[in-house]
Amino acid sequence: MIRYVKRKDLEVVKYDACIDNSLQSNIYGYSWYLDIVADNWDVLVLDDYKAVMPIPWKKKLFIKYVYPPFWLIQLGVYSIEVVDENEFLIELFNDFKFAETRTNTYNSFSMFKAYERESELQILLMENDYAALFNNYRKDRRKDVAKAKKLDLIEKWKDNSEELIELFKNNVGKRTPYIVEKDYDVLKKLITVCLEKKVGEILSIYDKDDHLVASGFFLKYKKKVTILVSSTDFKNRKNGANTFLIDRAIYKFEKNFSVFNFGGSSLQTIAKYFLSFGASTLKYPQIKYNNLPFLLKLFKK
Repeated sequence: MIRYVKRKDLEVVKYDACIDNSLQSNIYGYSWYLDIVADNWDVLVLDDYKAVMPIPWKKKLFIKYVYPPFWLIQLGVYSIEVVDENEFLIELFNDFKFAETRTNTYNSFSMFKAYERESELQILLMENDYAALFNNYRKDRRKDVAKAKKLDLIEKWKDNSEELIELFKNNVGKRTPYIVEKDYDVLKKLITVCLEKKVGEILSIYDKDDHLVASGFFLKYKKKVTILVSSTDFKNRKNGANTFLIDRAIYKFEKNFSVFNFGGSSLQTIAKYFLSFGASTLKYPQIKYNNLPFLLKLFKK
């Protein structure tokens, strides 16, 4: 039986054990991660934590609704063994009139295709050594790396999170105005905690004049590395810095990790760029359900 469990009543040890041992296991489902990135969250729990579905939610006009927090790429159903994941959406739609949520690449909701929107992410399988991976880059990516080295770009690991966030805010952030100051505060806290837990690393790229030209934060979970957030200096984009950033991360992580996750994009220009590193595409469903009264439905469309 699936039951709705509020965060304050959650048996955290059992919940985190389910995330850790699940078929769909990823870092985003852990209680500590959701405590940081979600305004509020509760959980749908099957039996004695045999499967769980964390539910981030907000409230507006006295209506609770499910939403996808920033800095969280995938979520969905986590299960110790194969279960009918449709049952979780049935319960979710009984509890909420509006739900927009990310799931993960292992989830399948055969009964609710009408509410699905297909999203994509790009991954690089690091089964070979760095030299073989580099040779599989598209020609222009290899040229970018050569250009970066010729311009004496410098890699700096364990850089300052404030530098990364400021670079992101002044470049990517200006094109995404719906990211507000509170979201950057959450990101800073998330990076701090991940660094403390040794599940994240910062890499920055500087030019020969010590000017920050690219930076990224990488999540490390089991055998997977994921770019959670990254940015370049948009005023200085002809130096190969972004390619050099990713290349240096692949060079370092290839030794101990088997999958490099680019964080994903369904935008074809960005996806094409990621694929040029020899990556492949994985697809996963995002769910959007709207059963609000007519006027409110227009408001949340």
